Formats: sequence, structure tokens, C-alpha cells
Amino acid sequence: MIARAIHTRKVLVGACTITELLDESLAAISDRSVLVVTSKIVSLCEGRIRKIAGTDLPALVHDEAEWVMPHAEAQHGYTFTIAHNMLTPNSGIDESNANGVYVLWPKDPQASANQIRHYLVERFKLREVAVIITDGNFLPLRWGAIGLALAYSGIEPVRSYKDKKDLFGRPLQLTRTNVVDSLATTATLLMGEGAEQTPLAIIQDIPDIRFVRRNPTPEEIAAHRTPPSEDSFGPLLTGVAWLPGGAA
Repeated sequence: MIARAIHTRKVLVGACTITELLDESLAAISDRSVLVVTSKIVSLCEGRIRKIAGTDLPALVHDEAEWVMPHAEAQHGYTFTIAHNMLTPNSGIDESNANGVYVLWPKDPQASANQIRHYLVERFKLREVAVIITDGNFLPLRWGAIGLALAYSGIEPVRSYKDKKDLFGRPLQLTRTNVVDSLATTATLLMGEGAEQTPLAIIQDIPDIRFVRRNPTPEEIAAHRTPPSEDSFGPLLTGVAWLPGGAA
């Protein structure tokens, strides 16, 4: 597997569209590549920000969340939320690398991923290319951010080992590899979390990957999401009296 981060201009609110940024930053990309894009530059291009001064952050977090954990502020001041079907602090709202504003997640990450993939297909005359929009997130009981996919297009998101056998012939029942989040984390490691100014990454020569020459259907997107009752962390998730947020 080959992966590299791409340096861009310093992205400011409303200074360019995402396609204008890609026009000037992306010289070439080949078939069977995955372009990973940080959600922050998509949001800045869309103008998805709020000025810190005068903004009621708890209210904004509530409005952007599908579910909010009541009366459980983390030690770093975050509110635990579920937004875009992801457990995340503060509905993904962030103020790093934002020049004094709160940056929200893109309004419709899936539509943005679809748009960028269409742009790549048309501009570079590609047949098999994928896009992942990612943001940093955290794992329980671990320090440091990893990358998670907010949306994807052009790729099968999960590799299933169902009905296959392990090294000793034992049937594998539920084993799956989360392809899109694994690639998002790979790209996040390269792109960094500070002042690197590399919000794009290209990943190529990925073994055993299946490209799809279209956008994912709503049914396919839903199938990639695990309901709390079936999640490995289900007892923790269902043990909370979640309150509906504004995006519920």
C-alpha cells in the first residue's frame, strides 16, 4: 500500500469551493486510488462555521447532534453526543486550525463525498476511484486521535470473512474488516492534527479492496452502521438515557 499526504493552501472560510481547492492542489490521481479529505476543509469551503463570540456552544452542540448524553461532561469539557451515527465529542464541532471560529461538520457529508468522487471521475477520466471524508475521533481507554469516516463513495466499506476459515480451519462467523475507517486512520496519521497544512491524502495499491463505480445507496450506507443493540459496546451505549438532539 502506498499513501501520501498533499499540501494545500491555508483554507479560510469561504475563500474557495472544494473543487477549486482540488483543482489547484491535485495534479494527478490514478484509477484504483482513494482520496481522503478532511471534513474541516469541506466545512470551511461550505461556510459551516459559527463565530465563537456570541455563540452558545452547548446549544449548538445540541442542535447538531442526533443524541446527547445528559449531565455527563467529559473531563476535557466535551459533551458526549451521537452525530451522523457516530459517538463523538461535541457533535464534531472543533476550533483548531479555524482562525477563531467553531467549525461544524459538513451539512451533508455523503453528498460532499459523492460530489468529490464525480469531480475526480470527470476531471481525470477515471473508472474506479473512491473518496472518504474523515475527521479525528477517539477510542475509549486510549490517548490520541484516530481517523473515522463521516462518508465514503466508490468503495465497499467492509470486508467480510463470513463463511471463510481461519488458519486452523475454524469457521469465521462475524469477522469483518472496517475498510473505510482503517483507510481514514491511515490518512489521518499522514495528514496530522496540527499545522501540517496537508488536509488531503491519496492511498493506492490497497490489497483486496473492492471499488464500486457509483455512489452508495441509502440501504448500503445504513447496512454499514451498527445499531446500539448489536454493537460490541452495546451495554455501554444502551445504558445511557440519551436525549434527542436537534438533528434527531
